[in-house]
Amino acid sequence: MQEISRRYFFLGSLALGLSCTRTVQRRKTRVSVVRASSYSSDLAGLIRRILIEHQVDAAGKRVLLKPNLVEFSSQTPINTNPIFVAAAQEAFKALGASEVRIAEGPGHRRMTLDMASAAGFFEAVPRFEHNFTDLNLDEVSEVRLNRPFSSLSKLYLPHTALGCDLLVSLAKMKTHHWTGATLSMKNLFGLVPGSIYGWPKNPLHWAGIDECVADLHYLFPRQFNLVDGIEGMEGNGPIMGTSKMAGVIVGGTHAPSVDATCCRIMQIDSQKIGYLKLIEQRSGWQPGSIEQVGESISAVKTRFALIPDLEHLRLRADA
Repeated sequence: MQEISRRYFFLGSLALGLSCTRTVQRRKTRVSVVRASSYSSDLAGLIRRILIEHQVDAAGKRVLLKPNLVEFSSQTPINTNPIFVAAAQEAFKALGASEVRIAEGPGHRRMTLDMASAAGFFEAVPRFEHNFTDLNLDEVSEVRLNRPFSSLSKLYLPHTALGCDLLVSLAKMKTHHWTGATLSMKNLFGLVPGSIYGWPKNPLHWAGIDECVADLHYLFPRQFNLVDGIEGMEGNGPIMGTSKMAGVIVGGTHAPSVDATCCRIMQIDSQKIGYLKLIEQRSGWQPGSIEQVGESISAVKTRFALIPDLEHLRLRADA
């Protein structure tokens, strides 16, 4: 009996030790930060470099690019720049993707193609009208939420998004008057069809914006993220803000890590962003576990203005 007790004590101590080791040595999540001073840069080459750095296997895959296409104004950079979208399309094709489609379900206007035309997508993206799906009008299927953060138990989602092999969030680097920042994760709101949830998709707001962002993140595990931070938006984003040149592209497989990196570049405290806190609480992921590739934060950080109500999100100067 004494020998058995010693044996179980040893095994228990070993298990506890291994558990503690796993806790301390969390797996690093890689995020690339690349300089791009303007949309005339070799964006396809830069994006292809990021994809190779992250060993993205696009060969033979059906890739779906999800830009941020919300509204259009010639006075302010609301949307993912169409030149950036075209460059991502070219990069994935160069890596052997069998299909590269573009899809979006804008939450503020119902005539999606008219808005895309005004924003320059038809001119910048080859065969845009043949490769684009309006997710507000797509066929949908019911998807049950496992352990939802929000008050929703299910979502109706478009077949185009559910059927792709790799979903690529092409977000715009912007502030947001409710969530603080809208980046890779918040960009997935555009997957939710307006034909079911209306315009501007108020059921998601009522169920909790941060919570729905976290729910959508877990529904699409096969994902890559590229943030258009060449020209971003500061102040009263995501629509009424003003231009902010940041001159960067941020990319990675793990959306929370990409978004936390973008926040640091924008000089926003990622640990105060609601949807990132939800991911941290459930998964154990922490912003401190990010492995930076390319430019350092200190080399590219650009202070984005916040509306007065959100100044508490400001990253401390010594952080």
